[in-house]
Amino acid sequence: MGLAILLKGAFLLILAYGILALLAYLFQPYLLYLPNTPSRTVTGTPAQIGLAFETVTLSTEDGITIKGWYLPAAKERGTILFFHGNAGNIAHRLDSLRLFHSLGLSSFIIDYRGYGHSQGHPTEVGTYQDAQAAWHYLTQQRQIPGRKIIVFGRSLGGAIASQLAAHTQPGALIVESAFTSIPDLAAELYPFLPTRWLVRFQYPTENFLQKATCPVLIIHSRDDEIIPFAHGQALFKAALLPKQLLVLNGNHNDAFLVSERAYLQGIDAFLQTYFDQYWSVK
Repeated sequence: MGLAILLKGAFLLILAYGILALLAYLFQPYLLYLPNTPSRTVTGTPAQIGLAFETVTLSTEDGITIKGWYLPAAKERGTILFFHGNAGNIAHRLDSLRLFHSLGLSSFIIDYRGYGHSQGHPTEVGTYQDAQAAWHYLTQQRQIPGRKIIVFGRSLGGAIASQLAAHTQPGALIVESAFTSIPDLAAELYPFLPTRWLVRFQYPTENFLQKATCPVLIIHSRDDEIIPFAHGQALFKAALLPKQLLVLNGNHNDAFLVSERAYLQGIDAFLQTYFDQYWSVK
């Protein structure tokens, strides 16, 4: 009788664990892509912070229409192609656009498919295609030389930016608060699950950095509570020379504001060393 109860209990535990693993497998897109957090509605524009901008509509290789903003700088030092994190949309990145403008940089920011006013549903391959469409817009339609473009990605955007830089030739790559790969991060967040067998997304930032041949700046906070600082250290190690590491204080979503002065000084110093002198067209 006691053995039967133990066996039944073990079976129920195994069944519950299997159901949990199945749910983790099936619902991964809803855990990774959060276009509705805090809102999918584009509630603001750069005009709110006094910056001129153009709304841009792009068509990707697979026929998806995506939206973005292009913000020109008065005395253009270069152009940042910015890829944001996995939550919200371009309207939630006004602080970043303000900081880029203060560095004398034009900016181009897009919403991935399924985010903001962009069509479709996000996928890993799809986000790479969105990035390629943005690069094509800058280099072909606006005829900006690749060496005058700084590809910049934050969090999930760091993987997307690194993938683009590995397949193009920008003037520089900046990767902020990013992970080495989704399997690595998932294994840390959910150690009780066989995550490396379950993950459906890779986003192997570390591997992409080993193929990007432009100067690289890795930015990460020691206080990052979502993507540990060790990921930033590993990404810096993986990146090819020339490279720099900028260490911040603050949480995952606000370190660039908490450490704003060091953030701006660090990016400016990196650009002066590796972008302004060697890569920009004078």
